[in-house]
Amino acid sequence: MGRIRPDPVLVQAVIAGALSFAHLHDLAAAAGQDGWKAWAYPISVDLLLVAAWRRLRNDGSSRLAWCWFLIALVASLGANVVTAGFLDLRHPPAWLRFGIAGWPALAFLGGTLLAHTRNAAEPADPVLPADVTPAPAPVPAAEPSHEPAELDAVDLPAPELPAEQPRPTPAPAPVPAALVAHARKVADEHCARTGEQIDTDTLRARLGVPSQLAESIAAQLT
Repeated sequence: MGRIRPDPVLVQAVIAGALSFAHLHDLAAAAGQDGWKAWAYPISVDLLLVAAWRRLRNDGSSRLAWCWFLIALVASLGANVVTAGFLDLRHPPAWLRFGIAGWPALAFLGGTLLAHTRNAAEPADPVLPADVTPAPAPVPAAEPSHEPAELDAVDLPAPELPAEQPRPTPAPAPVPAALVAHARKVADEHCARTGEQIDTDTLRARLGVPSQLAESIAAQLT
């Protein structure tokens, strides 16, 4: 078995987290939140901080995530500073009691918004612009009939059948410029989020267009 080597960064993070947790507990207890309630406050602050950071890491920068990340960071940093002797915790001021008492509702609101608000870069139902209508798919030409004519004379040679003409390839469906611009924006967002070029099936699903139109759009994006 390999030797377990402690990571100094991880040890430092555990120590800092334990100190911050204790400061938040002491501050809540000084503000009149005794028993299990004093221990719930540091958990609430740290969970909101982690949820906001996870939203920033997974979905990119947004005002919502940055707002709640800063609120949780100020709450944690403020507890560390206040417990350093800047306030008399034996006689906490009214504004401190007010802030501690109102924190649960504020943390619940922030956690709900972070969990159930969709990122603006990913619309819930991708739709086409109002001025764009998908062009109908072209109807393939009917195959010519090659039925040989009946001959009355038995000794006449059989007529030569015309060579089968190849089926014409349908022309690509015309794509409006507005739809191409919208598709390019969707493709760029997909590439920025996943690091890979968007494929035709994903583009078709995001735009909600037929397969043939999606192939025409993908050809213009390359």
